[in-house]
Amino acid sequence: QVQLVESGGGLVQAGGSLRLSCAASGRTFSRYNMGWFRQVPGKEREIVAAINWSTANTYYADSAKGRFTISRDNAKNTVYLQMNNLKPEDTAVYYCAAGGRLYWYGPRGYDYWGQGTQVTVSS
Repeated sequence: QVQLVESGGGLVQAGGSLRLSCAASGRTFSRYNMGWFRQVPGKEREIVAAINWSTANTYYADSAKGRFTISRDNAKNTVYLQMNNLKPEDTAVYYCAAGGRLYWYGPRGYDYWGQGTQVTVSS
């Protein structure tokens, strides 16, 4: 079992930055792929970024490339999402997730989810 708690969301103006954090419980955090997802009302949850536990390879949605950076600190059981040059269309609830499957590019690859943190970008 892994419990995830996100923090760092809030209200920011377009062009601004936020850093989301996700603190995980459990001794095997380093063996999980970690992902950040977001969801707006009426739409499906979509992946923003993910990091593979074994290779440390990263994956970014097209909307996040060049603006967002995912990283992890296994010693602190924490994964981060640095978001720069935020746009109003980035407004969503952001979720952290952990998974141990081979597929790690989408929601079905993840078994554990945080409660979400709201990010609102004003124009």
